[in-house]
Amino acid sequence: MTLLYLVRHGETVDNANHIMQGQTQGELNEHGIKQAEDLAERLKDEPIDAFVSSDLQRSIHTCELIAAPHEKAVTTTPLLRERDWGSFTGKHIPSLANLNDPSLWPDDIESLDALKARAEDFLTWLKEEYPDKKVLAVGHGIINKAIQSVYFDKPMNELKPMGNAEVRMLEL
Repeated sequence: MTLLYLVRHGETVDNANHIMQGQTQGELNEHGIKQAEDLAERLKDEPIDAFVSSDLQRSIHTCELIAAPHEKAVTTTPLLRERDWGSFTGKHIPSLANLNDPSLWPDDIESLDALKARAEDFLTWLKEEYPDKKVLAVGHGIINKAIQSVYFDKPMNELKPMGNAEVRMLEL
């Protein structure tokens, strides 16, 4: 069994300003760095075998901070990238009045089916790459929700969103 410590990156400048980041690199703000450092302190004695991150900078930075006490490198994968929000990327979230009605979304947004297929690919890759290991993986709010949706076989809207630097454990 592979044990997954699924983590959302620390708070970013754009999170604090309610900007839709999507697949932009993002940058942790001071609070986000502190969140990652606090999580690193809480997990420093956990026997984690590997550290994996989205290939976006906000997740890499978070993962590197958590991995530092373990003196382990971080492996990156595009499978953990945040949902591609297309032309919503960079927009102020409160100004997206039609965000709750996907039928009004532009066509350039990654579909839920594609997102969940990527989440399933990530879980398969993780089990194959790290069998019987304890792996900490840092992703993003929506891809992490998709991973849990696949894992628990539940619709994404039935899952509680993850806070910044929150950890959830999944046994694969």
